[in-house]
Amino acid sequence: MATVFTKIINRELPGRFVYEDEDVVGFLTIEPMTQGHTLVVPREEIDGWQDVDSPAFTRVMTVAQRIGKAVCAAFDTERAGLIIAGLEVPHLHVHVFPARNLSDFGFAHVDRDPSPESLDEAQAKILTALGELD
Repeated sequence: MATVFTKIINRELPGRFVYEDEDVVGFLTIEPMTQGHTLVVPREEIDGWQDVDSPAFTRVMTVAQRIGKAVCAAFDTERAGLIIAGLEVPHLHVHVFPARNLSDFGFAHVDRDPSPESLDEAQAKILTALGELD
């Protein structure tokens, strides 16, 4: 059975994409720790990060780093957080988000009901920042 991330990648479920290539996608989470919280996900269904081959993991992390630069620019932060938790969906995903302090790293404090406008704004800001990185 396809994971929820595969269904988003295949457009069977809605997603706010900020990045796509043939191997990796980036889309906003629906429960952000901070505005701009993005998930970087390989298209291939791989569960644990320790099980991914080195080239694929390098590709995921390269995209995560690029998105990290974009969220810093888009949300005027010096740092981007990066977490590989891997507990909620059995499909490798890297959380990348604007971080101002350690409390921004708490999954217990996610926004469980962000407004569509907030998510649309975050998507637009990240897309603009990614375009300016080129």
